[in-house]
Amino acid sequence: MLALTLALALLLSLGVGPARAGNKLLASSGVSQVEGAAGGGLSPWALIAGGGSRDEIGASAFATRVQTRGGYVLEAGGVALGLYDSVELSAARWRFGLSDTVPGQSLGLDVFGLKWRVFGDAVFDADRPWPQIALGLQHKRNRRMQVPELLGALRASDTEPYISFSKLWLGAAGGFNLLGNLTLRGTRANQMGLLGFGGERGDALRGQAEASLVLLPRDNLGLGLEWRDKPSLLGAAPETRAWDLFLSWWPCANLNLTLAYLDLGQIADKKAQRSSYLSLQAQF
Repeated sequence: MLALTLALALLLSLGVGPARAGNKLLASSGVSQVEGAAGGGLSPWALIAGGGSRDEIGASAFATRVQTRGGYVLEAGGVALGLYDSVELSAARWRFGLSDTVPGQSLGLDVFGLKWRVFGDAVFDADRPWPQIALGLQHKRNRRMQVPELLGALRASDTEPYISFSKLWLGAAGGFNLLGNLTLRGTRANQMGLLGFGGERGDALRGQAEASLVLLPRDNLGLGLEWRDKPSLLGAAPETRAWDLFLSWWPCANLNLTLAYLDLGQIADKKAQRSSYLSLQAQF
């Protein structure tokens, strides 16, 4: 997936196929969220993936690699399709190396997403008080359940509903634009699904909040902060919130590079799992 994304990004940055690029304003579809949806790195936003306007179809592809200070390695890649700036389909695949917690073993997760913009337009309604609103579903399927089942996970797959509110304020921060997002998710995922779903502490969907705030000092540059709450349903593998601080840059309309500092909190027996990471996205 990384090689495919790099090749696509190179072609697009060299100007191959610019006629297929959409007519959205730069950065108005966010970047690729780690679960595949358009948004920030941690949370889906109400924005729709790809560069397509209301009369076009757009798409994006991404690759991300994270290695925490405890030796955990997350490799994620995915694609998203935006239909007429109204509907989004996405897919992502994760591989998570378990370091010395379970030497030589890894976990795998597949995520399939659907998002529907139901109200508003973050860009064209920026001078109005209401946000853009989208409803979404993310279906997650764990590919390797031996470790999650040993820890007490109750199921290998689940579907998470969410609602996102995205609002753009023009010139609101010292003359710079500001983008805010709030996502409310129903989830019973352990470590976002890598350790299965449900546990001895509960098996019902729990409401969790995810928030993002992004300063846009230039049209092609964003500095943002994200926060994501997570349930902790496994007594043998407690978990805490995740947050990140990121810098996102669009060197051209079809390419995005995001550099971030990420804190995933506690993972299994290791606390304060932090890392910097680089994510690459190609968009058209």
